[in-house]
Amino acid sequence: MITVRGKDPGVQNTVVSRPEVQRTWLHRLRKLALYALLTIMALVMIFPFLVMIFTSLKVPSDTFSYPPRLLPQEQLTVVMPDMDEPAPLFNIEVDGEKRQLALVQDNIRIGIYADPNALEVTYSLPVREVKPTGGFMDQQTITIDGKEQELWDVEVNGQVVQMIQTGLTAYGRFVDPNDPSVEVLANVRLSEPVTRVTARPQNYTEVLQLNGLGRSLTNTMLVTICVVLGQLVTSVSGGYAFARLRFPGRDVVFVLYLGTMMIPFVVLIMPLYQLMVQIGWSDRLVALILPWIFTAYGTFLMRQFFLTIPREIEEAALLDGASRLEILWRLFIPAAVPALATLATFTFLYAWNSFFWPLVIINTGNTDNHVLTLSLNVLRGRAADSPNLVLAGAAISVIPPMLIFILAQRFFIESATSSGVKG
Repeated sequence: MITVRGKDPGVQNTVVSRPEVQRTWLHRLRKLALYALLTIMALVMIFPFLVMIFTSLKVPSDTFSYPPRLLPQEQLTVVMPDMDEPAPLFNIEVDGEKRQLALVQDNIRIGIYADPNALEVTYSLPVREVKPTGGFMDQQTITIDGKEQELWDVEVNGQVVQMIQTGLTAYGRFVDPNDPSVEVLANVRLSEPVTRVTARPQNYTEVLQLNGLGRSLTNTMLVTICVVLGQLVTSVSGGYAFARLRFPGRDVVFVLYLGTMMIPFVVLIMPLYQLMVQIGWSDRLVALILPWIFTAYGTFLMRQFFLTIPREIEEAALLDGASRLEILWRLFIPAAVPALATLATFTFLYAWNSFFWPLVIINTGNTDNHVLTLSLNVLRGRAADSPNLVLAGAAISVIPPMLIFILAQRFFIESATSSGVKG
């Protein structure tokens, strides 16, 4: 037991048991471990999204950098005399100190040479500075381990030594921009470039202009808005009719209508496609809108919500002379805002991300009627060598529904807490 005595004799002493203190600390440790686990899981889930956003802001060369980098970076350059274009900067070690040198010449062939009597000692020299022993027409050779090797005259410390070539690579010539007398030959691929964190938002403009992606974005917005508005109108009307109007066979019709949710979409593809062809809507945007403005799920959702509204309110409005349309518009729809927002969000996500039906009904060559998913499928092939453009297009497709979902998230909770399921 731990006893805490107050300074004032009139204050009652507090007694705290040691097991209770231990339980408090264990509870805090459990919460801390839970928060740490949730944070790690959140980072794992959000990491692919961050890779997409950051890669969409990279310059083309940065997308193939090794090792891969998350943040977009670009290589710094410097203007050198007698060069038409700026030279890239690299961190090159000179006399044990790293300095920023400019690459002024690339792909210089470097040969690796060794003395036949001491193969462990090698020398690296530009190929143009080495001559074949005996001349180009009659170059001398030597046999080492049963293999014939060509001999080369290599100058070492002012003396010409006959050596064999053991390797061949490519180097670059680096020059100090502040002191052109400092020159170094080094492997460009193994050299560290001088970079800075940057962003290239022009990728989004470029990808919108590529393959008519801007037109596809407009078509997607048009189709999505029409489908969302159409489903809201039909779902509200159907839900109110099934919830409040009494007519023969209402419950049977509702059960049959609800049963259409059990039919797989793949079963409907061929008859729906044949219907679009017969009507003349094939390869047109109207085929992406009208077949999808009727939804059994939306009708069921609105019916269940309307059943939660007390009948006394509707009866009072009827006694005051209000029509069914006025009751629906002035009473039911304002009360059903959470359910409407939930339905609108789900419909928006479905219509925006729809791919298979547009792929079936819209011709690949008809780019004027492409939606965003079809254009991204084409972009994946056309810009396969530019991951920054492909991911910029993916970001354009992902960000709008993500923002809609985040903004409408509170309506999901409100709809779940304010409505119930009634038969």
